[in-house]
Amino acid sequence: MEESQEALNNIENGISNYNKGLGNNKEINGSKTPQNLSASIVRKKSDPILVSNVRFQMLRNIHNNLHEVVLGTKLAVLFPAIPLAILADFYHFGRPWIFALSLLGLTPLAERVSFLTEQIAYFTGPTVGGLLNATCGNATEMIIAFFALRQNKIHVVKYSLLGSILSNLLLVLGTSLLFGGLANLKKEQRYDRKQADVNSLLLLLGLLCHMLPLMFRYASGLGNPFAIDTLQLSRTSSIFMLIAYVAYIFFQLKTHRQLFESQEEDEDEDGEKAVIGFWSAFSWLVGMTIIIALLSEYVVGTIEAASNSWGISVNFISIILLPIVGNAAEHAGSIIFALKNKLDISLGVALGSASQISMFVVPLSVIVAWIMGIQMDLDFSLLETGSLAFTIIITAFALQDGTSHYMKGVILFLCYVVIAACFFVDKIPMNETIVGNLGTVHEPSSGILFA
Repeated sequence: MEESQEALNNIENGISNYNKGLGNNKEINGSKTPQNLSASIVRKKSDPILVSNVRFQMLRNIHNNLHEVVLGTKLAVLFPAIPLAILADFYHFGRPWIFALSLLGLTPLAERVSFLTEQIAYFTGPTVGGLLNATCGNATEMIIAFFALRQNKIHVVKYSLLGSILSNLLLVLGTSLLFGGLANLKKEQRYDRKQADVNSLLLLLGLLCHMLPLMFRYASGLGNPFAIDTLQLSRTSSIFMLIAYVAYIFFQLKTHRQLFESQEEDEDEDGEKAVIGFWSAFSWLVGMTIIIALLSEYVVGTIEAASNSWGISVNFISIILLPIVGNAAEHAGSIIFALKNKLDISLGVALGSASQISMFVVPLSVIVAWIMGIQMDLDFSLLETGSLAFTIIITAFALQDGTSHYMKGVILFLCYVVIAACFFVDKIPMNETIVGNLGTVHEPSSGILFA
């Protein structure tokens, strides 16, 4: 009996040893053997298998980037306007056509630049990402202002930046409150007043710096043109405006970051992550900035021709049409967050962009013009400065109680329509002087009175 049991054990041991041998043979033939590992290490980069894999991965990354960056927006239908604008300029088409196509091409580019800065912010952290959004958030307006300064079109710089402030406070914020209120009729829409108060104070400071040169010019008397004094006052005020904006960035990102944490928490709840890599986003950002610069040069160079051809004043085009294009990203994003009842983010987008234009882009344009030897001041003339003052005051009153409903959006939107109608009927040519009843000559382009 014991011998038979021992024989059975030997048979079982033989079977197990045979199975182990088969396993060893599989490992020898598989990829985990030292020979195969060394072969994969020694294998040259020119191996057809590796080259094909690398090429496939590169093509796949390019396809994903094109899908996310180019086709990832509903404004992608406007991208064909970019090559059409370049071809129109190359073949010397009508200048109004070049202006219209360039304006359409800038619309998706402005939105995509905002998207790319957000993608880069995922890799750089909140501080660097906040600074990046602060500088690139209004890249289109800054590039247009730079090319307008190069061509000494100060009125285009002033009116396009003024229109961007009006558009953010009345059109973007107004439509956000309107659609957000209609989508949340049965909910009480509330937001943090502290953020709105900080931005309102910044806008009021910017308004003061705009009004002082205007009041100084009128207070000095019509018989003595104080152009040099107004210019010096504007340059000094611009320096202090930039200091105030730097202090605001430090306040927002460092000392009182808790006031703005609600925006970050709401964004984190969505679980959004970067969809493209850092260097891919950076490369796309550089490329799109170059295209924006090219189209901006077309816009600035053809704006007068479009004005004469369409019978629309340069004031209306600069104050209404250009800012709508530049604020496409803010407009879409603010409305989307308002529909989700996230008013803190909507207010942060609209008020933050307006504060950035008023306290950063405008004074920076004055300083850059100073360096270029161009006399640009903060005097935006009476009608434009008055519109800015009433816009800031109405917005501050609308946001003072910390709650919102669609009626506030209706009021802000109608205010924008009224201001747009005012500049639409303002057909004063930019370089034509007007003799008033008091014997003074007024140049709208410079905003200076001469006896």
